[in-house]
Amino acid sequence: MGYDFHLAQDRPRLIEINTNAAGAFLNALLARAQHACCKEMLAGLRRSDARDFDAAVARMFASEWQLQRNDGTPRRIAIVDDCPQEQYFYPEFLLAQRFLAKHGLEALIADAGELRFECGALLFQGRTIDLVYNRLTDFALERPEHAALRAAYRADAVVVTPNPHVHALFADKRNLALLSDATLLASWGICAQTLADLSAVPRTLSVAPANAEELWRERRKLFFKPAAGYGSKAVYRGDRMTRRVWGEIQRGHYVAQEYAAPSERVIDVDGAPAVRKTDLRLYVYDGEILLTAARLYQGQATNFRMPGSGFAPVFVI
Repeated sequence: MGYDFHLAQDRPRLIEINTNAAGAFLNALLARAQHACCKEMLAGLRRSDARDFDAAVARMFASEWQLQRNDGTPRRIAIVDDCPQEQYFYPEFLLAQRFLAKHGLEALIADAGELRFECGALLFQGRTIDLVYNRLTDFALERPEHAALRAAYRADAVVVTPNPHVHALFADKRNLALLSDATLLASWGICAQTLADLSAVPRTLSVAPANAEELWRERRKLFFKPAAGYGSKAVYRGDRMTRRVWGEIQRGHYVAQEYAAPSERVIDVDGAPAVRKTDLRLYVYDGEILLTAARLYQGQATNFRMPGSGFAPVFVI
């Protein structure tokens, strides 16, 4: 899981929840590469997070298997995406493959379109897959090229993690409309402490015909996101939105979230100071924080392709 925060002036604001958050293996490698200049810096760099990461991730894969299979261990794992070698995070797939091999597990990097579901088994290049580490952004496995994986998942012929059920339960952005509705949560009997914690979620509403006129009037204070979006694709700041885009948003499944401005950091880019926006990502499994990382970017949404953008270590004070 990835929990993404903006450090607003008053408190951290939880802007997004993801089930297949990219970058954990890369950030663990980055964290191990950091060197403290003095002993006073050691605690702030949280080096223990990086040291504990491998053990925590090994427990995570074992837990996912046990939750769905009760006993034994997977013989073969597939790290699955569309055209994986062309993906921006392909280096992370290689790190994950190496990690799994180090723990005695055969791991393949597989193109989802090359999977086959035959005789009750999910196959890749003729080899049976027991567990899929799912990096697809087709969260419901609805596209035709994912039919084999969807059929195997629905037949319980393979362990898929994360899977469509988990995404719907935790990461569909329409859930943020529930988590930010204190009145509704209180009516469900949610305790006061949990309500206080959830106040970090900016007010979020599902875009619907009934509230469209009001949301258009209030658009300058809002950020619009597709309910099943990822990687900041098709997101819009309301103060920069055109009527044409607004028409597209009303036809799609979107949420409108109260705009929580990101914090900023000044970094060195080619010898000159440059301002980059910042958000924080907590990599979490079953309530345990595995790793903390920052993302630096420029523009209205997270973008790693600009100079000076990308992942960065977090110093905790």
